Amino acid sequence: PIFTIARLDKIKNISGLVESFGRNKELRKLANLIVVAGTLVPENLKTKEEREEIKKMYKLIEDYNLYGNIRWLGIHFSKVDSGEVYRIMADRSGVFVQPALFEAFGLTIVEAMSSGLPVFATRFGGPIEIIKDGENGFLINPKDVELLSQPVLRFIKEAQLDSTLWRRISINGIQRVEEHYSWKLYSEKMIRRAS
Repeated sequence: PIFTIARLDKIKNISGLVESFGRNKELRKLANLIVVAGTLVPENLKTKEEREEIKKMYKLIEDYNLYGNIRWLGIHFSKVDSGEVYRIMADRSGVFVQPALFEAFGLTIVEAMSSGLPVFATRFGGPIEIIKDGENGFLINPKDVELLSQPVLRFIKEAQLDSTLWRRISINGIQRVEEHYSWKLYSEKMIRRAS
């Protein structure tokens, strides 16, 4: 599975990921896309932007005939349940894609990495500080629909040839989070600053 979770804001670019996945016929033969994003009913939303993004998602699914290739869950998980979803995707040797046009930090990236999911994230913003490209994850260009899914396809194909690749990126991602983004490190920094 290719997994993503975010609000349906333009900046989060979930519809860009869906379009890129839809255009990439080779990737669609190898993987399915799992999207967790808010609600499925545009009328339930307050903002015009989110309503437009939902309508765009439906149109993309129709235009690229993604039925059977995409599962769009329109729910909000609790923190505990969302952690379980990451682990379920990792148990199935999935990947996580964070296709935002810009991301200030990238909490979902850290959550996915800590669960062992290889991560593909925007190269615009905070993820460049979290991910060492090719070592513990991958930086992608979400602004180009044609390029967005190509690194994912390349990784999946390489992982089919090298049975250690998925696990190596997974372990490196977990280590990166433990070394730089754990609650233990955060609390130690806070205590030092308060002293």
